[in-house]
Amino acid sequence: MSLLNGPRPTSGLTCWCQDMNVKSTAQEVCRRLREHYGETITTRRLEPVAELVLTILSQNTTDVLARRAYDRLRARYPDWEDVADADEAQLATTISSGGLSAVKAKRIRRALREIRERTGGLELEHLREMPLQEARRWLMSLHGVGPKTAAIVLLFSFGRPALPVDTHVWRVTRRLGLIPEGTSRERAHTLLESILDERCIYHLNHNLVRHGRSTCRARSPHCSSCFLNDLCVYGAGRAPESDGS
Repeated sequence: MSLLNGPRPTSGLTCWCQDMNVKSTAQEVCRRLREHYGETITTRRLEPVAELVLTILSQNTTDVLARRAYDRLRARYPDWEDVADADEAQLATTISSGGLSAVKAKRIRRALREIRERTGGLELEHLREMPLQEARRWLMSLHGVGPKTAAIVLLFSFGRPALPVDTHVWRVTRRLGLIPEGTSRERAHTLLESILDERCIYHLNHNLVRHGRSTCRARSPHCSSCFLNDLCVYGAGRAPESDGS
């Protein structure tokens, strides 16, 4: 029997998060994803400032183009102080391969300057022992840093249980019914973390990204062959012949 059987909450997002049926489904999703894809947190490990800069560069572009822009930035500016003090137009030219270079150059330079002003240097190690929500708020107070970027730094660089919600995580969890339709990506961070065990949060981003790319694709998802199909609200409404080839 599907774990989705039973009443859904109707009195708002707080009720949604407290619904034991949603939480049970989330735990089963995590278990199956872990069984299928493993417990990898990330395939990269950068120090926190580097992770922050790379994540800003990755906004609205592919991983390949973001990495190319990052490598060119590091080749031209080997020290973060150099980036913070760089001419903004020259910095934008350096990272142009990643797209939206003028916007990203401003965000990177301002974020680095804010870090330097607050900490006296260009490092983020003080976040390691800071309470998680306080560390998240500190990062999000930086120019150009939203909940996804903050969560990536906390999870990938510090190994802390923060869930980055990218397009794959957002799409798959909505289809599964773990978050309500119409939930923004920003709100999804809070909702998902409230229904997930900490152990699940560590590897969920990596596993959902893999699943979103291979099976639960934006177009022509492979619902009939998906090992989560019996838990899935979206999959239950699709005819088998409508699956992508």
